[in-house]
Amino acid sequence: MKIISAAQAAELIEDEWTIIPGGFGCCGHPDGLTRAISDRFKREGRPRKLGLLFASASGDFEGRGLDILAQSGLVAKAIGGFWGLIPQLGNMAREGQIEAHNWPQGVISQLFRAIAAKKPGVISSVGLNTFVDPDHDGARLNDREECSLVQKIVINGVSTLFYPSLNVNCALLRGTHCDPLGNISTEREVSNSDALAQAMAVKNCGGIVIVQVESLVGLHAIEPQNVKIPGILVDYVTVSRADEHPQSYGEAYDSAFTRPGMLIPSARLISCAERIIAKRALQEIRHENARVINLGIGMPVSVAQVAEELGWLDSMTFTIESGVIGGRPAAGMSFGASYRPVSVIEQAALFDFYEGGGVDVACLGFAEVDSVGNVNVSKFGCKLQGAGGFINISQSARCIIFCGTLTAVGLVVEAQGGRVRIIQEGAVKKFVRCVSHLTFNGGYSEVLNQKVMFITERAVFALRDGVIYLEEVAPGIDIERDIMPHIEGGFVISGRCKSMEIDAASL
Repeated sequence: MKIISAAQAAELIEDEWTIIPGGFGCCGHPDGLTRAISDRFKREGRPRKLGLLFASASGDFEGRGLDILAQSGLVAKAIGGFWGLIPQLGNMAREGQIEAHNWPQGVISQLFRAIAAKKPGVISSVGLNTFVDPDHDGARLNDREECSLVQKIVINGVSTLFYPSLNVNCALLRGTHCDPLGNISTEREVSNSDALAQAMAVKNCGGIVIVQVESLVGLHAIEPQNVKIPGILVDYVTVSRADEHPQSYGEAYDSAFTRPGMLIPSARLISCAERIIAKRALQEIRHENARVINLGIGMPVSVAQVAEELGWLDSMTFTIESGVIGGRPAAGMSFGASYRPVSVIEQAALFDFYEGGGVDVACLGFAEVDSVGNVNVSKFGCKLQGAGGFINISQSARCIIFCGTLTAVGLVVEAQGGRVRIIQEGAVKKFVRCVSHLTFNGGYSEVLNQKVMFITERAVFALRDGVIYLEEVAPGIDIERDIMPHIEGGFVISGRCKSMEIDAASL
């Protein structure tokens, strides 16, 4: 292991290398390393035509994280799970400036281990009957690649998908401390993500592993159990500036993300609509006697916040696919972290648990839903979000609660006297005739025998037998005035439709 500067690290990167950038969403990205690569490219025009392989790309919508590499000629190809925080690279993918693929986040997480073990790839049913399936788009985000990299194969008469391993040349990772042997600890990081598997994958491909840390420590200063990347896997280490090593893009450092017993900061303000949706989702979680709950990015995180306010947090185990178990998942630019988690494991290990049926209830967001229950969260309008872990989770959970407002952009809701009133309607309809990208297949969910419901601020819908049924209507909401004009795809009013329990007086 050799200590070098970030600029020296950037000089090591060669043209057409495939890079694994570390981090998860808003957390854990080695900004000093990617910034140095960007600076070198601006100065020298090298390295060129890099490939990227990431599970959940780190970013903050404003150019930090992986988006700093969004320069013409610098990146030529990307295979990624979640793209939502890197709009500049997303635009390059959407416009066909780079070859781009969107594989399920959990599959890519597991692929790092497959590459490390020199396995041919990952065989998984995750992605069947979605845009990932070669019978649909084959996970391609544009037409630069004629054929899908994902293959559909048959094993024992059952169709499944094959995601091939890739040769990877370099991993850019992050840790907290480094000892003289190159052993890396992560005690101030919010999650381990897949750093160990990523380092192993690169080393077994003959590549180099570069780790950005906060500080150097003496020999034996790190307990063996706290070494998350052993020194045998580390080639180079850089020591970061404080501004290039925040715990998340929302917090420079918050001890409650990593240490038990710490005081949790005050919860963020959430809208009336979010609170209605979260309370109704919690009723369903309790009805399902759910022990393990996954919360998706965005509005679903409010479910944990409201659970804490109601004193229910300790009776439920909320998880985030970054590998964080327990506590109150953080929102916004700290998504991927949790306040006072009870455990932090490898991201791939948590996806193994999810896909094996370990999730009782998944609370997920939605951008579009149609009348047969198909859902789009991955690609809509001019925005490339990417599926992230959505497909892994939505094809595995026993019960799926889609949480979101009926309309978006400008919606204002008020709840007074036990009744809900729409003050200003949203400009965008989310219930559409046909989803523009197939991230969740409503028909396939029936094959998987899943319970599927959609909770909005004014109504609750359920998917049964390929039909969206209106099951509950909030007090104060008129079906003809407040629901029907805003649903393009149609629905059926259930014969057992009832008043939605929202406790509006306490909102």
